[in-house]
Amino acid sequence: MGILNKHAKLEKNVTLLAICAFFVVTIGGLVQIVPLFYLENTIEDVEGMRPYTPLELAGREIYLREGCYVCHSQMIRPMRDEVERYGHYSLAAESQYDHPFQWGSKRTGPDLARVGGRYSDEWHVDHLRDPQSVVPESVMPKYGFLEDTRIEGEHIEDLMATNRLVGVPYTDEMLENARADFRAQVDPFGDIDGLYERYGEESVNVSNFDGQPEITEADALIAYLQMLGTLVDFSTFTPDASR
Repeated sequence: MGILNKHAKLEKNVTLLAICAFFVVTIGGLVQIVPLFYLENTIEDVEGMRPYTPLELAGREIYLREGCYVCHSQMIRPMRDEVERYGHYSLAAESQYDHPFQWGSKRTGPDLARVGGRYSDEWHVDHLRDPQSVVPESVMPKYGFLEDTRIEGEHIEDLMATNRLVGVPYTDEMLENARADFRAQVDPFGDIDGLYERYGEESVNVSNFDGQPEITEADALIAYLQMLGTLVDFSTFTPDASR
């Protein structure tokens, strides 16, 4: 009864209750937040991971601008129904260069963590232009205007430099060649050796994504979508049991 009486006293005293609640929330918050400052020690290094190419990074910015994250998550949970539908569960390393990450919790549309390579470039063009033409039950709005919006990448070096400030390992060479690499990724017949050398031939998808002669926002967005979930070879990946 003594403990109950003390608890009743706490509930009846608004000021004391507020102080104690603040104290409890503060401790809980610190327990969750402090470990985040040591993520470099807890994220497993995974072979194949690399920073976004300039074109992919520009596409990611368009993805954020258009609010695609509102309806699509990019995190597959380690549960049977998740992995059977979408593929291998997401790894922390796959989001290490995302600022901010796109894990999300709402799925009006499917999870996109493994969408890369699942559909052709032409399918993505049709889907952006008229989603219902390829997925009749879709409630996604039309994004055909992306095909009509040219993008030059004049600020891509600044965007990459900003990402480097928060830990993305872009080198000086990557920054110096940002605009050249931006253009090279949409030209399969151009000079792409430098792009491959800096980002890896096996992991960079070079294509005229929207089929038009000029570079458009559709090119950038599709380049981003086509690399999601493709960097890690899960046929050979073995989790580090020590972590």
